[in-house]
Amino acid sequence: MAVGPTTRRRQLGADLRRLRDRKGLTLEEAGARVGISKATLSRYETKEGTVKWPAVEALCREYGASDEERLALVELAKGAKIQGWWRSLADPIPDSMNLMLTLEDEVVREDHYACMYIPGLLQTRAYAEAVHRASEVQCPEREVQHMVDIRMKRQELLERAEPPHIWCVIDEAALRRRVGGRDVMQHQLQHLLSSAQQPHITVQVLPFSTGAHAAAVGSFAVLRGPVPELDVVYVDLLGGGLFMEKRPELERYRLAFEYLSAQALDLESSAELVDRIVREP
Repeated sequence: MAVGPTTRRRQLGADLRRLRDRKGLTLEEAGARVGISKATLSRYETKEGTVKWPAVEALCREYGASDEERLALVELAKGAKIQGWWRSLADPIPDSMNLMLTLEDEVVREDHYACMYIPGLLQTRAYAEAVHRASEVQCPEREVQHMVDIRMKRQELLERAEPPHIWCVIDEAALRRRVGGRDVMQHQLQHLLSSAQQPHITVQVLPFSTGAHAAAVGSFAVLRGPVPELDVVYVDLLGGGLFMEKRPELERYRLAFEYLSAQALDLESSAELVDRIVREP
């Protein structure tokens, strides 16, 4: 998978922080040496907004970076302009969704635990419409269709020449919750089975018989970048979502997903359970 602008920007921030730590400088000290404020350097390192490549070059020289490191970071800075297909949409989108689209455009793998609904990347349009209508009871129909259009457009990343690997652990409750009526739900489950046949999509079911488990608090996704330092956790919340990227948080959710995957049914048994639910009256 090609490295996109958002990944380059996040990698740049992580590398600048690493070089500064290696030199043993504070934000204030490092910024003073190259003529930028502590706040500006902090923004560079926290991967937010644009950067000026001459400042990056000056920082690299102050940090004692090798020529190879310096040239690589300057190239990252020059290429770190965030653009995406969603930027041209006529209607605005929520901030949390904007960040999700930005990150998801460049992930190499997504680990999803879903306890309420089928993960968005594997939803049919009718199912997605029913979910949005139920979640946003006062939402105008035009806005519902706008959000569903975005969800359907997101799914195009699964059709890329080198798509990310999507690994889903789905609670049995999400399979049995009849969203949109029997016909909509049957079509959704059949679509899930069909999707699971693709080599880059893994679907496991966490059956009721598992009992209490590591993620009883709710659904989440681990968006994995080219290197672990660029991973981000997304947690579903009412009215939006929460993104986390601190190491303890990442480790907690990575471990939770590994545990859930180990507790879930294997691929064949998962498909058999979904098929049985489809056939139920």
